[in-house]
Amino acid sequence: MKITKVTAIPASSSPRGQARNYVFVKIETDEGITGWGEATAGPLAVATMVDEFGEVLIGKDPHRIEQHWQTLYHHFHVRGGVVQLSAISGIEIALWDIKGQALGVPVYELLGGKMRENIWCYGRWDGLTPELAVENALRHTEQGLTALKGDPFDHRGLFIPIQAERVAIQKLEAVREAVGDDVELLVEVHGRLAPADAIRIGNAMEPYRPFVYEEPVPPQNLDALARVAEQVNIPLATGERHLTKWDYTELLARQIVKMIQPDIVQAGGILELKKIAAMAEAHYVGFQPHNPYGPFCTIASLHVDACTPNFMIQEGGIHPWFQDATIGDFPVQKDGYLPLPTAPGLGVAMNEDWLAANPWRADAAPWRAPDGTVPSLQETNWS
Repeated sequence: MKITKVTAIPASSSPRGQARNYVFVKIETDEGITGWGEATAGPLAVATMVDEFGEVLIGKDPHRIEQHWQTLYHHFHVRGGVVQLSAISGIEIALWDIKGQALGVPVYELLGGKMRENIWCYGRWDGLTPELAVENALRHTEQGLTALKGDPFDHRGLFIPIQAERVAIQKLEAVREAVGDDVELLVEVHGRLAPADAIRIGNAMEPYRPFVYEEPVPPQNLDALARVAEQVNIPLATGERHLTKWDYTELLARQIVKMIQPDIVQAGGILELKKIAAMAEAHYVGFQPHNPYGPFCTIASLHVDACTPNFMIQEGGIHPWFQDATIGDFPVQKDGYLPLPTAPGLGVAMNEDWLAANPWRADAAPWRAPDGTVPSLQETNWS
């Protein structure tokens, strides 16, 4: 079998009336098997990188996934960065899809076999006010979800005003009271607190028993994160902005966090996530793939979740539009769990009619606010 074509397909969706852009990857072979992946990262430049890397792979055996990963990662003397890694991830995911289809088994069977039949997942408890946060939380628990994540912070910049701090704590308090103690609540910060503020707020939130306190400070400074871990009893999580196993080496060695959250479409793909998870397992750290993007971010993550010993919980993947955008039996959550795909390869394919009807949109929601600051989750609906 040989690779005959690698194509990046930019597309968009508007699940909440607000357009978001995605990049999907299609790899064709001379035996008629087509693999699909996802390389969403924000910039359209990722699509160009996929096409450039695709030229390197034409005529190659798609089964040699590790070799192709190493070739693409070392393609440039200066390597890494979200554009290169997202392109590699999308291609790598599609290659696993091809391999599974060719061998007639789901991808997780090629990674050691499944350890669990269903994947615990979470919804959201976000809201601009405590009342709206409660409304959103109850809407998700009524769907059977037993874990929810929310970003209660609506300030810009690193230093939080006292009123925004009070409202954030009030939101968590209100949601905990509304859903009871049997629902796990994750608190997401998106790295928007200075260490002293993160410590003070974390201690104020402790009575409401957060499952994890995610990215309380910007992820670049491990000393700052360690300072928070030493003075807050809530377990910490981080990793959605880390790329490849090398980014996790010092973080794991220092035993700062309870759970890591690598992104399968930005950290290197399926096998790279499996390697990162194994590193975490050796340090007694849990694993939860970051998953704010399209259907192949979800479906690829589920295959890794299925066969990973230290898997804890899966983010997201609960979007009705995924059913329209894909062909096949896309997993649907029930009672807080997502079932595993059962068809060969990844188990689903992109619907090319949907792709044609939903092209990339220049007016899609920006990844940064007009004043240059990172938008809050409430403004963007990012996860």
